[in-house]
Amino acid sequence: MQALDDAPVPNGTLTLKLIAQRHDTNLYGDISGGWLMHRMDEACELAAGRVANGRTATVAVEGLDFLSPVRVGSVVNIFTHVTEVGRSSVRLTVEVWIRPPQERNHRALTKVTEANYVMVALDDNGRIRAVPEQGNDEESV
Repeated sequence: MQALDDAPVPNGTLTLKLIAQRHDTNLYGDISGGWLMHRMDEACELAAGRVANGRTATVAVEGLDFLSPVRVGSVVNIFTHVTEVGRSSVRLTVEVWIRPPQERNHRALTKVTEANYVMVALDDNGRIRAVPEQGNDEESV
Protein backbone atom coordinates (compact mmCIF):
# COMPACT_ATOMS: atom_id res chain seq x y z
CA MET A 1 0.00 0.00 0.00
CA GLN A 2 1.25 3.45 -0.88
CA ALA A 3 0.97 6.68 1.07
CA LEU A 4 -1.48 9.16 -0.41
CA ASP A 5 1.27 11.52 -1.53
CA ASP A 6 3.24 8.79 -3.35
CA ALA A 7 3.13 8.81 -7.14
CA PRO A 8 1.10 5.85 -8.42
CA VAL A 9 3.05 3.11 -10.18
CA PRO A 10 1.96 0.22 -12.38
CA ASN A 11 0.90 -3.00 -10.68
CA GLY A 12 2.17 -6.19 -12.30
CA THR A 13 4.63 -7.19 -14.99
CA LEU A 14 5.10 -5.31 -18.25
CA THR A 15 3.58 -7.80 -20.71
CA LEU A 16 3.06 -5.79 -23.89
CA LYS A 17 4.46 -2.47 -25.12
CA LEU A 18 3.49 -0.72 -28.36
CA ILE A 19 2.95 2.65 -29.99
CA ALA A 20 -0.56 3.98 -30.63
CA GLN A 21 -0.80 4.81 -34.33
CA ARG A 22 -3.04 6.99 -36.47
CA HIS A 23 -4.90 4.04 -38.06
CA ASP A 24 -6.02 2.98 -34.54
CA THR A 25 -8.09 6.13 -33.90
CA ASN A 26 -11.81 6.72 -33.56
CA LEU A 27 -13.75 9.49 -35.33
CA TYR A 28 -12.40 12.12 -32.92
CA GLY A 29 -8.72 11.30 -33.35
CA ASP A 30 -8.24 9.45 -30.06
CA ILE A 31 -7.18 5.83 -29.88
CA SER A 32 -10.27 3.62 -30.00
CA GLY A 33 -11.36 1.97 -26.76
CA GLY A 34 -11.92 -1.23 -28.72
CA TRP A 35 -8.31 -1.17 -29.94
CA LEU A 36 -7.09 -0.72 -26.38
CA MET A 37 -9.30 -3.54 -25.09
CA HIS A 38 -8.03 -5.82 -27.87
CA ARG A 39 -4.43 -5.17 -26.76
CA MET A 40 -5.36 -5.78 -23.11
CA ASP A 41 -6.90 -9.09 -24.16
CA GLU A 42 -3.68 -10.05 -25.98
CA ALA A 43 -1.58 -9.22 -22.92
CA CYS A 44 -3.83 -11.32 -20.68
CA GLU A 45 -3.67 -14.17 -23.17
CA LEU A 46 0.14 -14.06 -23.04
CA ALA A 47 0.29 -13.94 -19.23
CA ALA A 48 -2.40 -16.58 -18.67
CA GLY A 49 -0.85 -18.80 -21.35
CA ARG A 50 2.40 -18.87 -19.40
CA VAL A 51 0.56 -20.02 -16.29
CA ALA A 52 -1.66 -22.50 -18.16
CA ASN A 53 1.24 -23.77 -20.30
CA GLY A 54 -0.71 -23.26 -23.51
CA ARG A 55 -3.77 -21.87 -25.19
CA THR A 56 -6.23 -19.72 -23.24
CA ALA A 57 -9.35 -17.71 -24.06
CA THR A 58 -11.14 -14.81 -22.40
CA VAL A 59 -14.34 -15.78 -20.60
CA ALA A 60 -14.98 -12.56 -18.66
CA VAL A 61 -13.89 -8.95 -18.43
CA GLU A 62 -14.92 -7.20 -15.23
CA GLY A 63 -14.79 -3.53 -14.33
CA LEU A 64 -13.24 -2.06 -17.47
CA ASP A 65 -12.85 1.65 -16.78
CA PHE A 66 -11.36 4.15 -19.22
CA LEU A 67 -9.79 7.00 -17.24
CA SER A 68 -8.49 9.27 -20.02
CA PRO A 69 -8.03 9.28 -23.80
CA VAL A 70 -4.91 7.94 -25.51
CA ARG A 71 -3.33 10.12 -28.18
CA VAL A 72 -1.61 9.01 -31.37
CA GLY A 73 2.10 8.46 -30.75
CA SER A 74 1.67 7.48 -27.11
CA VAL A 75 3.77 4.57 -25.88
CA VAL A 76 1.24 2.07 -24.52
CA ASN A 77 2.48 -0.15 -21.67
CA ILE A 78 0.24 -3.03 -20.59
CA PHE A 79 0.90 -4.61 -17.20
CA THR A 80 -0.64 -7.88 -16.01
CA HIS A 81 -0.77 -9.52 -12.61
CA VAL A 82 -2.10 -13.02 -11.94
CA THR A 83 -4.39 -12.80 -8.90
CA GLU A 84 -5.82 -16.33 -8.81
CA VAL A 85 -5.33 -19.69 -10.50
CA GLY A 86 -8.29 -22.06 -10.47
CA ARG A 87 -8.70 -25.59 -11.75
CA SER A 88 -9.10 -24.43 -15.36
CA SER A 89 -9.00 -20.64 -15.11
CA VAL A 90 -6.55 -17.82 -14.53
CA ARG A 91 -7.75 -14.50 -13.09
CA LEU A 92 -5.67 -11.38 -13.81
CA THR A 93 -5.68 -7.66 -13.26
CA VAL A 94 -4.53 -5.62 -16.24
CA GLU A 95 -3.50 -1.98 -16.24
CA VAL A 96 -2.63 0.26 -19.18
CA TRP A 97 -0.18 3.08 -18.63
CA ILE A 98 0.97 5.47 -21.35
CA ARG A 99 3.75 7.90 -22.02
CA PRO A 100 2.30 10.68 -24.19
CA PRO A 101 4.31 11.58 -27.30
CA GLN A 102 5.27 15.01 -25.95
CA GLU A 103 6.59 13.60 -22.63
CA ARG A 104 10.39 13.63 -22.57
CA ASN A 105 10.77 11.75 -19.28
CA HIS A 106 10.64 8.09 -20.30
CA ARG A 107 9.63 7.06 -16.76
CA ALA A 108 6.64 9.39 -16.56
CA LEU A 109 3.61 7.14 -17.07
CA THR A 110 -0.10 7.91 -16.80
CA LYS A 111 -2.69 5.23 -16.08
CA VAL A 112 -5.48 5.24 -18.67
CA THR A 113 -7.47 2.06 -17.99
CA GLU A 114 -7.70 -1.09 -15.90
CA ALA A 115 -9.81 -4.23 -15.76
CA ASN A 116 -10.04 -7.74 -14.34
CA TYR A 117 -9.89 -10.61 -16.81
CA VAL A 118 -10.80 -14.26 -16.41
CA MET A 119 -9.07 -16.58 -18.86
CA VAL A 120 -9.75 -20.30 -19.28
CA ALA A 121 -7.24 -22.93 -20.41
CA LEU A 122 -8.15 -24.74 -23.64
CA ASP A 123 -6.95 -27.96 -25.25
CA ASP A 124 -6.10 -28.36 -28.94
CA ASN A 125 -9.79 -28.94 -29.73
CA GLY A 126 -10.92 -25.75 -27.99
CA ARG A 127 -12.36 -27.53 -24.95
CA ILE A 128 -11.74 -26.41 -21.39
CA ARG A 129 -8.84 -28.22 -19.72
CA ALA A 130 -7.14 -28.15 -16.34
CA VAL A 131 -4.29 -25.75 -15.61
CA PRO A 132 -1.19 -27.88 -14.89
CA GLU A 133 0.00 -27.89 -11.28
CA GLN A 134 3.47 -26.58 -12.19
CA GLY A 135 1.73 -23.66 -13.92
CA ASN A 136 0.25 -22.41 -10.66
CA ASP A 137 3.46 -20.63 -9.64
CA GLU A 138 2.99 -16.87 -10.19
CA GLU A 139 6.76 -16.48 -10.52
CA SER A 140 6.53 -18.16 -13.93
CA VAL A 141 4.51 -15.23 -15.28
